[in-house]
Amino acid sequence: MNIQEQMELLSRGAVEILPKGGLEVKLKQAQKEGRPLRVKVGFDPTAPDLHLGHTVVIEKLRQFQHFGHQVIFLIGDFTGTIGDPTGKNETRPPLTHDEVLLNAETYKEQVFKILDPKQTEVCFNSEWLGKLTAADMVRIAGKATVARMLERDDFEKRYKGGQSIAIHEFLYPLMQGYDSVALDADVELGGTDQKFNLLMGRQLQEAYGKPPQVVLTMPLLEGLDGINKMSKSLDNYVGVAEPAKEQFGKLMSVSDELMLKYYELLTDVKLDEIKSMHPMEAKKQMAAMIVDRFHGEGAGLIAREGFESQFARNEVPDDVPEATLLAENGSLWIVRALAASGLTISNGEAIRMIKQNALSIDGEKISDKDHQLKPGGPYLIKLGKRKFLKLSIEG
Repeated sequence: MNIQEQMELLSRGAVEILPKGGLEVKLKQAQKEGRPLRVKVGFDPTAPDLHLGHTVVIEKLRQFQHFGHQVIFLIGDFTGTIGDPTGKNETRPPLTHDEVLLNAETYKEQVFKILDPKQTEVCFNSEWLGKLTAADMVRIAGKATVARMLERDDFEKRYKGGQSIAIHEFLYPLMQGYDSVALDADVELGGTDQKFNLLMGRQLQEAYGKPPQVVLTMPLLEGLDGINKMSKSLDNYVGVAEPAKEQFGKLMSVSDELMLKYYELLTDVKLDEIKSMHPMEAKKQMAAMIVDRFHGEGAGLIAREGFESQFARNEVPDDVPEATLLAENGSLWIVRALAASGLTISNGEAIRMIKQNALSIDGEKISDKDHQLKPGGPYLIKLGKRKFLKLSIEG
């Protein structure tokens, strides 16, 4: 494709491309030289599972790959043991190298559901960072100043707030920047929270006499609540490794506004096409596309049919889990039953769900938090839109 067509897709959803006009210049230069751009994304595998928020930059990497550019998936097995201070208000405990490598294997398996493994260069930054001597580290540290480091928002806040900043945290952006030197990166992608680190790559490349990379930042994806960044700790995430049914159901819960953002950042579908569709149909198509990506072609259609059967026609799914609990003094308090069976994480959450009119037993809405279940069953319990349980009570 020509440069204009590449720019249209590659700039889609991007927050910033620095320097301005830099990506177009790089594309023209690569075309003139008859070579692909070297496009880098780095991940520190600090947890074993990825969610859709992590895949925003990987989707952009896939688009570069589609245009024939050389994509580099960099696993920060060295930097992961330092601990990225980005966005942290305190020093983060580093992982061991074995923990990082174990998580890295899971990352690769999940990432290759998006990228073509045959056209992806996988690197570990311990290959070069692990060979640096103390003298090498001192020379790299000499390429940046403390004043420049304190320009970083999270460092500045911690410094002014009297919170500690360990020296090794200053080394992190230098090490990430040196990755770009070692890999001769033409472009580096990252979230907006990585902007300082990405620009450090440009600075170090210039310091080492190499052409500075273009920096492309992508937005942080909001989770299912539409407010906070997607996060496992906030339980507003869609996991890459989750079952197809669970992925589809979660994606159907997003708002219409957030759905458009998911389309923009997680697919190549033109937004004009989506805006002309009924929101419900558009959401189902988006959910099916994402399920197909992680579970194979056709999985999205099966998940859609299951969803429509369960919710649109108000049918009970075939795979409802079963549980048995013991009565207490002749019956079992419904709040206790919901928490003990795992439908809620606590009595408090159970009470909130009941007050929100989200509970039904055998098809009947239950709004009394003091409701008692008598021995017998199984009772068909439905909580919210997606949770079902066949619960038996033993006297």
